[in-house]
Amino acid sequence: MCGIVGAVSNKNIVHVLVQGLSRLEYRGYDSCGLAVVNDAQVLQRSRTTQRVNDLEQNTKLLEGTRGIAHTRWATHGKPNTDNAHPHFSRDLIGVVHNGIIENFEALRNKLQKDGYIFTSQTDTEVIAHLIHQAYIHSPKRDLRESVQAILPQLHGAYAIAVIAQDAPDLLIGARVGSPLIVAYGVHENFLASDAMAVAGYAKQMTYLEEGDIVALQSGRVTIINSSGKEQQRLIKNVPEQVASVELGPYQHFMQKEIFEQPTAISNTMSDIEKIDFDLFGATHEEWKSINQILILACGTSYYSACVAKYWIESLAGISTQVEIASEYRYRVSVPNPEALVVVVSQSGETADTLAALRHAKSLGHHKTLAICNVASSAMMRETIWKFQTKAGVEIGVASTKAFTTQLLGLYLLALSLSKLGNGSEKIDELFEFNRLRHLPAALNAVLALEPQVIAWSQQFSKYKNALFLGRGMHYPIALEGALKLKEISYIHAEAYPAGELKHGPLALVDEHMPVVTVAPNDELLEKLKSNMQEVQARGGQLYVFADAHTNIQSGDGVHVIRMPENYGNLSPILHVVPLQLLAYHTALVIGTDVDKPRNLAKSVTVE
Repeated sequence: MCGIVGAVSNKNIVHVLVQGLSRLEYRGYDSCGLAVVNDAQVLQRSRTTQRVNDLEQNTKLLEGTRGIAHTRWATHGKPNTDNAHPHFSRDLIGVVHNGIIENFEALRNKLQKDGYIFTSQTDTEVIAHLIHQAYIHSPKRDLRESVQAILPQLHGAYAIAVIAQDAPDLLIGARVGSPLIVAYGVHENFLASDAMAVAGYAKQMTYLEEGDIVALQSGRVTIINSSGKEQQRLIKNVPEQVASVELGPYQHFMQKEIFEQPTAISNTMSDIEKIDFDLFGATHEEWKSINQILILACGTSYYSACVAKYWIESLAGISTQVEIASEYRYRVSVPNPEALVVVVSQSGETADTLAALRHAKSLGHHKTLAICNVASSAMMRETIWKFQTKAGVEIGVASTKAFTTQLLGLYLLALSLSKLGNGSEKIDELFEFNRLRHLPAALNAVLALEPQVIAWSQQFSKYKNALFLGRGMHYPIALEGALKLKEISYIHAEAYPAGELKHGPLALVDEHMPVVTVAPNDELLEKLKSNMQEVQARGGQLYVFADAHTNIQSGDGVHVIRMPENYGNLSPILHVVPLQLLAYHTALVIGTDVDKPRNLAKSVTVE
C-alpha cells in the first residue's frame, strides 16, 4: 500500500526521494509528499494530492542531505493535502508512516490535553507528537532513544521513518507488522518499504526484522532490536529484477505483464526436473501424515486457492478447505495439527494473510507452506516450507502473471501430494511434466486472440454491469475475470457458478446485461450449454470463451471466441488470460488509469 523512502547522504537527496516515490507508484496512492532538512537546519516539506510528477515540480527549489518521502493510501482521514505525509510536530520532528495505529484516538486525546494541536485527521500525526514530546524531554536529545521510548505506546502495525530538524546526518526507522528495508550506498544510506525504490542507488540491503529500530547516518547503519540490543542482520544484494523494470513497447505495465505470462511460467518451471516434495523443501516422511489442506489467501490469491481445492481433492484425494484470510482469524475454527496450512500471496507481506498464518500457528498448526513471488518476504520467512513463483516484479495493481504462476505452484503441490497415495488414480508423471513444459506455448496461442478480444471491448465498454459464469474449477476463473473488470474498468461485475443462474441471478438478465461464459470442453459442458440457453431465452448477450469442439457457434446474441485447445486440468491457466485481456482493453476504451486504479493498492500491508 503506502510507500516509504528515506535517505541520509553527504549530498542533496531530493531527486533520490522523488525517484523512489515514482518507483512505488504501482502500489497505489492518493497523495504524496516529502520533507528534507536544508543547510540552514530548517525542516521543509511539500505535499500534493496529485501524482509524483506534480510533487517533483513543486520540490525543485528544495535541498537537503537527509529526508523522508511517502505515497499515501488513505485510511484515517480524506485524501487531502493536510492528511498527506510527512507529518510534522512543531517544525522539529518529521514522520512518515505505513500501517494503522489502532489506539490513535486515545493517544490523540492525551496529546491534545498536553497542548499539542492536530492539523490532520490521521493516526500518523500522533506518532510525530509523541516523538516530539519524548525528544524535547530527552537529556541528550537522542532521536533514536526518543523513537524507541514511544513505540510501546503504539498498538497496531507500522513502519516509520523519522527525521529531526536539529539532528544532523541522522535518519531513524522502525517496524512492527509492516515491511521496511535498509539499503546501503556509498556515503549514503536509505530506508524504503520496497527495494525497488532504491534500486540503482544501492547494491546491498537488509530486511528489518519485527521490532527492529535502525539509525542511519551517511557512513554508518546501526540496528537494534526491541530490547535495545545491537543486531547484525543479514545483508543481501538488491535483486537484479527490481533494477530493470521498464515498460518497453507496451502501453501499460498490466498489458506487459499479461504478455509476460509464458515467460513467467517458463521461469517458474526452469529448475524443476521432476515432481516431488522437495519442490517445496519437504520430504515424504514430513508430509505422510497430512490429512487435510487449509489454504489462506486474499483477493486474486484466494481465487487461485479456490482452483487448487479442485485439483488437490481430485488428484491427491485430500480434503481441502479454502479460507479468506481476513475472515479466518476472527472466527472460531477447529484446528487440525495434521493439516498443511498453505498461505498464498504475491508480495508475501499481505497483512491479513500474515495475521491468519500467525493465528493458525497459535492454534497448533505447525505444518506451514508459503507460495509466494518474493523469496525474502515475511511470509516465506515464517513458514517451514516454501515455493517461490518466478513471475518477476509485477507493477500493475491488477494481478496477472502472479496469479497464473500461483496456479502453477498450486498444481505442482497437488501433483506432489498425490504421491502420498490417497488419490483414486495413479498420476502419469511424465505426461503431466510434459504438459507443464508445453504450457508457455499454449499461453502464447491464447495471447494471439487479443485482436478478437479488442473487438469485444468496444461493445463491452458501453455496459454498466456484467455477469461471469463458470462451472467446476472454472468458477473461480469466472470470479477472477469479474474482479479484473471491476478493478480497472469500474464496471460492476459478479461471477456465479453457472448452475446457480436460475437461483436468483437470472432475474438480472436482459439485453443490457452481458454474460461472459468460460466454456471448456469438459464433463460439465452440456450442463453449461443449458445455462447459456437460459440466458438466450431472456434476451441476454452471451460472450463465450469456448474450447475447440464445443460446438458453440456465434449467432444472434451469442459472441464466441474459440480457444486454441483444451488443456485438461490446466485449462484454468489458459482461460483466465482472455478474461485479463477483456478487462484491460475495456478499461482502455473507457480511459481509466489501468495500472493505478482508483482506491486500490498493490500490496495491502494494513488490515
